[in-house]
Amino acid sequence: MVNKLQVYTDGASKGNPGKASIGVSVLNEGQEIESISKTIGMQTNNFAEYTALIEALKLLSEKYSGSEIEVFADSELMIKQLNGVYKVKNANIKPLYESIRKLLPSFATVSFTHVRREFNKRADELANLALN
Repeated sequence: MVNKLQVYTDGASKGNPGKASIGVSVLNEGQEIESISKTIGMQTNNFAEYTALIEALKLLSEKYSGSEIEVFADSELMIKQLNGVYKVKNANIKPLYESIRKLLPSFATVSFTHVRREFNKRADELANLALN
């Protein structure tokens, strides 16, 4: 059984809104055990960031329910919203935020940490791979 997973997520949008994609890298003890790289149509960057996290949590709830999850993302806005520092005001983002909240009980614990882009390279690479 996996105890603690590190999840790196990123959303990309060529234009805002524009052609968008998501990237997710899931690590267990420093080794990538899952990844997601796919397009999500025409969306804003914030929508893509939230969608990446939703897709990650859905995957993890199916395969690693009960685990401790550490989420890392370079979207400071999303992380501050998830940590309750900022309110979610955008009508398009509110349902995504609620979807994330509904997935959280699947796990023992979930933490959300903002990282600079240079520490989120793999998720960024996966998001951009889907766009190319």
